[in-house]
Amino acid sequence: MAKVKYYYDPRTLSYRKIEKNANYRLKKTSVFLLSSMAMGAIMMVLVYFFIDSPKEKSLQRDIDNLVLQYEILNERAELDHAVIAELQNRDNNIYRVVFEADPIPFEIRQAGYGGVNRYDKLDGFTHSKLIKETTKNIDRLSKSIYIQGKSFDDIVKLAENKGELLKAIPAIQPVANENLRRMASGYGMRLDPFTKAPKMHYGMDFTADIGTPVYATGDGVITRADSKASGFGRHIRIDHGYDYLTIYAHLNKYNVRVGQKVKRGEIIGYVGNSGRSSGPHLHYEVHRGGRKMNPVNYYYGELSPEEFSKIIDLASQANQSFD
Repeated sequence: MAKVKYYYDPRTLSYRKIEKNANYRLKKTSVFLLSSMAMGAIMMVLVYFFIDSPKEKSLQRDIDNLVLQYEILNERAELDHAVIAELQNRDNNIYRVVFEADPIPFEIRQAGYGGVNRYDKLDGFTHSKLIKETTKNIDRLSKSIYIQGKSFDDIVKLAENKGELLKAIPAIQPVANENLRRMASGYGMRLDPFTKAPKMHYGMDFTADIGTPVYATGDGVITRADSKASGFGRHIRIDHGYDYLTIYAHLNKYNVRVGQKVKRGEIIGYVGNSGRSSGPHLHYEVHRGGRKMNPVNYYYGELSPEEFSKIIDLASQANQSFD
């Protein structure tokens, strides 16, 4: 049973019973409905702005994953740019020089895509900056690869009638592939093992067991096989012609004689520890036109891209040389 409610009537100085007529019930119902609607609206606002639905959470996870993928793609593109830059350097400073072709200008290699509004369609998104930078990065990489590919096509045409030159160029490493992981020092400023002072190192050092075979890196003629050069100990020099000369130092013994013609890949001697050496290794140099070149730029005869990247990394380490 509903409670009976009263109100105080000041005119009669008595309590009178509240009569629940139609107007009273309408008023109460209206107040209840309006209050319910207000509370519902507040709850909807709270849910909409502050509480994610399962679908929204799933979409946010997808967005976060896409952002991560864009960031990873950017990092991989930067690594690929570094590899392309090394190929461009070799192309301009070795291949094109060898075949007497003009180098490709830096401006052409680095030229961007035309159109100031090319990337405007990527504006307006939450992560527009990341998306635009990644797209630009990929576009630059694609163009660099295209230009380098066309350049290599030109080099192939130039090389068609220069077979003897190609055989003479020192194009392989002097120690077998399985010993590449033992490369101790590359071309550049290195610590002298005896004085511990920085000193220019004009070749590459490969540590290996005494007796490990050493190979001629290109066709040529043996011009020296002796121990008369200061610091080199037992060493071999090969004149490849076309202004190329290679040196193989600190050998244990020779497998050739002066005046002998050798072919690329032929065993010419064995790793040793003779001369000014701090341990068994091969010191290898490449000279062109009287200038001492970085040998790493000539290992294109049998290295895969992965192997070449590995040897670039090893050669760039500023460690101590072995001689």
